[in-house]
Amino acid sequence: MTTLTLKVNGREVTRDVEPSTLLVQFIRETLQLTGTHVGCDTAQCGACTVHLDGRAIKSCNMLAVQAAGRELTTIEGLAKADGTLHPMQKAFNECHGLQCGFCTPGMVMSAVDLVKHHDCGSDQAIREGLDGNFCRCTGYQNIVKAVQQGAAAMNTPAA
Repeated sequence: MTTLTLKVNGREVTRDVEPSTLLVQFIRETLQLTGTHVGCDTAQCGACTVHLDGRAIKSCNMLAVQAAGRELTTIEGLAKADGTLHPMQKAFNECHGLQCGFCTPGMVMSAVDLVKHHDCGSDQAIREGLDGNFCRCTGYQNIVKAVQQGAAAMNTPAA
């Protein structure tokens, strides 16, 4: 076992883990944060997307020990402490950017990263930016609308 310490959703966490534990397993099984989903186990679908040090990563493709000393944000940590949804979460809800909901946490985490770090000025740029996240239900049109609305809200100064 290896002792792992990192910051998860704003709180320091220390746990003993097997060195071979994947980050997604650590998140779901050890921390019981089940909003991060396991879809493909091969980093192809994006359901396991989280933020590590503010950047989107696929947590099924990384060992938990590789996150030692770093800052991890899961879908559970995106909303404010009082339960107020993040603008992107709110946009996905309002634009019906989901159907079954399985891909939604990873899609939202990727969308937040897209808005913060990449070009998302056109439908095509959004579609390309979310290329590593698969949704088998929606056809992506409402997801694109949600990202546009979420981006507008994220880029508007708070009153």
